[in-house]
Amino acid sequence: FLSGQVALSPDGQIVGLDDAKLQAEQVFANLAAGLAAAGATFDNVVKMTYFMVDMADFPAVREVRDRFVNTAQPPASTAVKISGLVFDWGKLEIEAIAVVD
Repeated sequence: FLSGQVALSPDGQIVGLDDAKLQAEQVFANLAAGLAAAGATFDNVVKMTYFMVDMADFPAVREVRDRFVNTAQPPASTAVKISGLVFDWGKLEIEAIAVVD
């Protein structure tokens, strides 16, 4: 289980302050790092949950997602529109569930 990831770089810097696509790129990089630490990849992900402040950003997020997941067999996913995240600058947070043999 990977807890919700936001657009913070490994050194704690905000990435993509007002840019959902840049935020998504950092979020997916963070998820990839978390998966790697558990001996997994996005091929092991079975479920993702997207928490988004503005659903108009979803096409940009999907564009980034498609570079990380197998689009022929993507993991199950749920997108939830929220009023805000813990960080006021955050546009999205993504959590993932992976199965590792």
